[in-house]
Amino acid sequence: MDTTDDARTRIDTTVAHPARRYNYWLGGKDHFAADRASGDAIAAAMPGVKLMAVENRAFMGRAVRYLAEQGIRQFLDIGTGIPAPNNTHEIAQSVDPSSRVVYVDNDPIVLTHARALLTSAPGGANAYIDGDLRDPEAILAHPDLPATLDLSRPVALLLVAVLHFIREDEHPERIIETLTAALAPGSYLVASHATWEYLPAEVIAALTRNNTDGRFQARTGARFAELLAPFDLVEPGIESVAYWHADDVPGPRPSAEEVACFGAVARIR
Repeated sequence: MDTTDDARTRIDTTVAHPARRYNYWLGGKDHFAADRASGDAIAAAMPGVKLMAVENRAFMGRAVRYLAEQGIRQFLDIGTGIPAPNNTHEIAQSVDPSSRVVYVDNDPIVLTHARALLTSAPGGANAYIDGDLRDPEAILAHPDLPATLDLSRPVALLLVAVLHFIREDEHPERIIETLTAALAPGSYLVASHATWEYLPAEVIAALTRNNTDGRFQARTGARFAELLAPFDLVEPGIESVAYWHADDVPGPRPSAEEVACFGAVARIR
């Protein structure tokens, strides 16, 4: 069976998916009733969640541009999400059209849209892998990865708004270590992570009730720092996604408490 057809058979419109829910918060059109219901329930408990989604997306764009301007020409974006303006390859290839990007996601709708819409600039390359962050070995073993990226040269690994879907019993440190160990010296890690540490107890209780499958794993800034401890943080270190390299962003910035999401870029030793 064609892998695209196989992916389509796995779409379950009755269960909310993080990528489609995120698309809903961003104002996109690629979501179903279950995604909207889940998104609305979370937003009712935490009104700033849509702002978090917008600011997280902007952080990703600034981080990709920063690394492209540092000379990085290869990007591995895991947890891609449904295409929206300023995708990884668009930003990287605006700096250098020869940039190469591999997108990875476990939602069939994401992969269908990615293959249709995420077209590389001439001279560059894009690839799309049906993969799950919980199985990093399978991602690294996929033939489209070495066909697109040269892992003997620096790569930027993007784990943007995806680590908070890895539970502690799924060993996030091991996942990060497995992926980064495969990358060449001079590579980078871009990561962002939602937190509940700024929220009052009643809001956390409501969010916990909505997290019925336990899939979402909010972490404190200190715990996020532990996940990034093996790496050398780029200044200013761990920061609210609303403030990371945002000095030139016009208009007032929302508070870290409103956004409730950390971001960082780190050099892999």
